[in-house]
Amino acid sequence: MKPTFGASTWLWTSPFDSSQTALIERIAALGFGAIELPVEDAALIDAAALAPVIADTGLKVHVCGAFGPGRDLTDPDPSVRTSTQGYLASLMDIASALGAEFIAGPMYSRVGKARQLPEAERQREWDLAVSELHTAAVAAGNRGLALAIEPINRFETDLVNTAADAVRMVRDIDHPAAKMMIDTFHMTIEESNLGDAIRHAGKDLIHVQVSENHRGVTGTGLTPWTDFRDALREINYSGSIVIESFTPDNRDLAGAVCIWKRFTASQDEFASRGLDFLQKLFI
Repeated sequence: MKPTFGASTWLWTSPFDSSQTALIERIAALGFGAIELPVEDAALIDAAALAPVIADTGLKVHVCGAFGPGRDLTDPDPSVRTSTQGYLASLMDIASALGAEFIAGPMYSRVGKARQLPEAERQREWDLAVSELHTAAVAAGNRGLALAIEPINRFETDLVNTAADAVRMVRDIDHPAAKMMIDTFHMTIEESNLGDAIRHAGKDLIHVQVSENHRGVTGTGLTPWTDFRDALREINYSGSIVIESFTPDNRDLAGAVCIWKRFTASQDEFASRGLDFLQKLFI
């Protein structure tokens, strides 16, 4: 089965809010079949207002979180963990209202926590993440949703870096709503073999983001795309493949992800070229 190709609104804007309906229509007009909505601030998202706009475009919708300061299920302060659970619940509310099937992202810990820890402390944080995510998985499952847990690179977290790490976390959470996702940008830093990592993820893989090793247009970097495609076919992956990169027009966002220059004259060109590459790759 040919996957559905999508685009993240982070390619064009940050933060996304409910007034940006023209962007939803633009993503559909560019030829994408799915849209990914990063929810930086749930208060900016009026799901009831967005739902008919998305429905009119026919786009499949995905919801992902942004796990910056104050959103950390491994924080020793229980009030921070409680607040993070509240944020996850708000993502679930939005996902349910928009017809999304899961919430996605590196939801186990705050992005940017990359430290050399004693093994006992590392295990304590792992166990805390597992416990908290089991609670979130129960809540998600009760809504008919799943969690798509994202491994990210060593410069952004010290907890879950590889597909194997994510699979182990899913196994430890031990709930049917606990699943995982991958992002090729992080994989090109962390994995020894892209295809083997995807095959190891297997049935637990429910979402895929793509970006080049340099965060540029898909097909213009070092990513072994044929290995990527072949492995997804081997595991019968039938979800979306979403282009995720970031607009250089928002200085805070660009600085956070270290994008210092434009890859294309416009973000529409970035998206269109990436989509064309993926469509040809999966012929």
